[in-house]
Amino acid sequence: MDDNQLLRYSRHILLPEIGIEGQQSLLDARVLILGAGGLGSPAAMFLAAAGVSNLTLCDDDHVDLTNLQRQLAHRTTSIGTAKVESAQQTLNAINPEVHVRPLQERADEMRLAELVDEADIVLDCSDNFPTRYALNRVCAAAGKPLVSGAATRFDGQVSVFDFRRPDSPCYNCLYPEDSEAEETRCAVMGVFAPLVGIVGSMQAAEALKLLAGIDSTLHGKLLTLDALRMQPRVMKLARDPHCAVCSRSN
Repeated sequence: MDDNQLLRYSRHILLPEIGIEGQQSLLDARVLILGAGGLGSPAAMFLAAAGVSNLTLCDDDHVDLTNLQRQLAHRTTSIGTAKVESAQQTLNAINPEVHVRPLQERADEMRLAELVDEADIVLDCSDNFPTRYALNRVCAAAGKPLVSGAATRFDGQVSVFDFRRPDSPCYNCLYPEDSEAEETRCAVMGVFAPLVGIVGSMQAAEALKLLAGIDSTLHGKLLTLDALRMQPRVMKLARDPHCAVCSRSN
């Protein structure tokens, strides 16, 4: 780190849990963020501000007027622009040292495998079950940590699936793909604007701890938040021995 970086990241360096070595780990890290909307916006903004030098944003959508109530990486002047390009401009303004790779595409499972292979850690900021299941399978196969977040109405959740650890459960353990898990979209059900900021920020926090080597993460846990009553809850999440994705037999 040069003198400017030591000053920029000094408040992290002062934390004994991070220090110079931890901050250098952030500077060297490569992070994939799938989704540049409500969750991806705050997650990417905090990761960029914290000095994660290589961010890949993958999203095929464009900025719409209805996004601006909660997707803070985008501006009114960005309407009609690809979300990844709009977010890139915001992140570069926050921290010009960060290299942001914008990918305007809807990645299939084969493409996700390529992107995950290039990353040290993955954030699932998507908004649909097929993408979440595909990303979970790819991260499990590659042994890459996955930070999962979701938010709808007033309800949010965050979990960490650290596939570097042999005891890690996965997203499919929580919501089996053959179950009848209900998918609710913001366009139909609505979403409380600050909720996506809270969840996305927690995803960034978990990612930074993983990258800095801090053990106290949400690995093996599910944090849920009722933002209407502001009541958080943390539950243990065990691996399903019959899981089609992560069980030893598979």
